[in-house]
Amino acid sequence: MKLACVRQSKVITLLSTTLLLSACISMPASPDYTQEIEQQQALPAWSQSADAIAVVSLNSLIDSEQLNQLVETAVANNPTLQQTWLTLQIRQTQLQQTDAARKPQVSAGASATRSENASDSFTSNIDISWQADLWGKLKNNSQAASKDVIEQTLLYQAARDSLSAEVMKAWLNLTATSHAIDIEQQRLNTLEQNETYILQRYRNGIGTLEDLDNARSASAQSRASLASYQEDYRQQQRDLKQLVGLSNAQDVAAPESYPQVKLALADLPQQTLARRPDLQAAYTAIEANQLRTKVAYKQLLPNLDLGAAIKDAASSPHQALMASPLWSLLAQLTAPIYQGGELRAAAKEAELNEAYSYQSYRETLLTAINEVERYLSLEQNLMTRQQHISAALKSAQNSLKQYQTSYRTGLVDILDLLTVQQQTYNLEASLDNLIYQRLINRINLGLALGLGTAS
Repeated sequence: MKLACVRQSKVITLLSTTLLLSACISMPASPDYTQEIEQQQALPAWSQSADAIAVVSLNSLIDSEQLNQLVETAVANNPTLQQTWLTLQIRQTQLQQTDAARKPQVSAGASATRSENASDSFTSNIDISWQADLWGKLKNNSQAASKDVIEQTLLYQAARDSLSAEVMKAWLNLTATSHAIDIEQQRLNTLEQNETYILQRYRNGIGTLEDLDNARSASAQSRASLASYQEDYRQQQRDLKQLVGLSNAQDVAAPESYPQVKLALADLPQQTLARRPDLQAAYTAIEANQLRTKVAYKQLLPNLDLGAAIKDAASSPHQALMASPLWSLLAQLTAPIYQGGELRAAAKEAELNEAYSYQSYRETLLTAINEVERYLSLEQNLMTRQQHISAALKSAQNSLKQYQTSYRTGLVDILDLLTVQQQTYNLEASLDNLIYQRLINRINLGLALGLGTAS
């Protein structure tokens, strides 16, 4: 009895010494990234035009049932987005595996032995093992895995929003290209009329071959441009089908005129940017790496493993099924003493990963700020340019009428008329392109402000 007490005292002393030494291992204080992030988000409010309105989602920027159906089809079928979704499911199963480490592990086994000159022997056993989470290491590891799931969920949302914006822009691009085809077709019709008119004048002895050659050259150039626009339109149809994930689908009917695209209202930066899922994901990555840093330092601390075993042996299988089992309990405390600096290096690596994730967050934040400011500024610029081009086109159309009359009366030559016609159609194409760019810019602005896709 005395010997047992002495052994028990030695065990308690050993445990106490190990725990005391472990307490001397302290984790260094990590930088306060939260405070630094709050300081970087403290920015002045952005200026914006008065026609901006509060918008809740990307879908609400354009009121079109056809476009909504295209976005829904893309979300359901786009292979890249589906890969992101599968990655999210992988993270969820990894979380389940990590949580399993915090629970007791139970295993059972049975065996049979037959030997010469000996009776048969049957054994059965049940083993139970569990690691006591003394320092919260397993809990921190599970929390980090949970943060990974949240991060991947946000990345999936960001990918979904980006895909929706790409579909919206591709849909508008079809309208822009169809307008370019119409404008070029009008230009070609006018040039062909000029060619016919010049040919008649030449046959009547009024015009020259030089005028006819100039007219034919302009018509041929216009036909080449028209063929290029038509091929662009076909390629855009293929690209849109690839986005929605249906390569064998029918061509998408583009709207004849541009739909109205609302201008999203930009709130204060710290309120607006908080809606961006990529920014939230980057911040969640910092939190996950902070937890992993704690886990890495807690690897330096001892582990306490508890185990229980129940075993039975008999001469028949029925009697070996725990009829008179023997049980045993085991408590094992292990602490790392020397591993060549591996654990210290792993802890240092975890700290560097944490710092890396913070810089990644800063990069995402600076990109977000730059995007919003760029698109807000571009909205004003495109509006101003659109007004100037509209005024120039109106003047060019008036001038074209005068040149057409002057050419018929012989006051100007064919080169002057062709120049004015080209300028007029070029201004019309430029105006249409500015309208298209302005609508695309509003979609980019909504995405930069963190507007998501409504379910």
